[in-house]
Amino acid sequence: MSSPAETAEQEPRERQTSLPGNLIRGGLIGIVETVPGVSGGTVALVVGIYEQLIASASHMVSALRTLITGPDRVSGAKAHLAEVRWRVVLPVVIGMALAVFTVAGPISIAVENHPELTRAAFFGMVLASLAVPLRMAGKVGGKHVLAGIVAAVLTFWLVSLPPTDVEASALTIIPAAAVAVSALMLPGLSGSFLLLTFGLYEPTMNAVSERDFGYLGLFAAGMLIGGIMIVKALRWLLAHHHKLTLIVLTGVMVGALRVLWPWQDEDRTLQAVGPEWPTALGLGLAGLVVVAALVVVDARLVKKQQRDADVAH
Repeated sequence: MSSPAETAEQEPRERQTSLPGNLIRGGLIGIVETVPGVSGGTVALVVGIYEQLIASASHMVSALRTLITGPDRVSGAKAHLAEVRWRVVLPVVIGMALAVFTVAGPISIAVENHPELTRAAFFGMVLASLAVPLRMAGKVGGKHVLAGIVAAVLTFWLVSLPPTDVEASALTIIPAAAVAVSALMLPGLSGSFLLLTFGLYEPTMNAVSERDFGYLGLFAAGMLIGGIMIVKALRWLLAHHHKLTLIVLTGVMVGALRVLWPWQDEDRTLQAVGPEWPTALGLGLAGLVVVAALVVVDARLVKKQQRDADVAH
């Protein structure tokens, strides 16, 4: 039985956010999700809405399950939907959509034309963002450190796998989609990067452009399965093993940094530093400074909210 103090520590951190701010947060998530190797979950974590999004997604899944299986289908579903942080979810979704159809295009072109420099900038950003889950976790013990190291090693191995070519069928599309959508919710992992690893990135993009609804239907089924499983699992882990979950997520982010090493070939073999290293280093430091500044601002806002809450009580 956990003590009240432990239970309070396990609860997701609530933050007051504005609608314009959430639109911007959604835009940032949408931009990075189009770049193989960068995770929208990392951005959600850095800007302080990760746990709110996971909790909201969990209530949506519960609402759908209650509506189908009962009991009290309509009232039960309404009760779950009332717990969704709509002031966060709706503007984030709108911001993501706007980013995908506007800013994400030029970003993708930059990644294609200057892969080393863009990876260097993102490397610095993700490196600085490691401070967010570590700060949220607080003091950790030996088992937490060990779990983080294991997560980092496994992730490093996963993202080191060279791209493969597989035949697109129900047996490959559904599992790949389930894993890819899970990556959307895990800071450090990129769904589009994992599709590249599975050899299904181009077939999926072609299916979208050619309106191949048979392929897209299988992909949607895999996304639904993976989304339901990972959302519920993450919600439970954050509620019952908050500190350990955050450290494991930190380990995943550390291992995934391998993807963003600026110099690597098409088979993902790491290369030595190239001739553009001064520019790459400058962009990496710039990315690190920008995210570090956001982390500092976030920490001060959280402290201010805690002081205001203490005064109110």
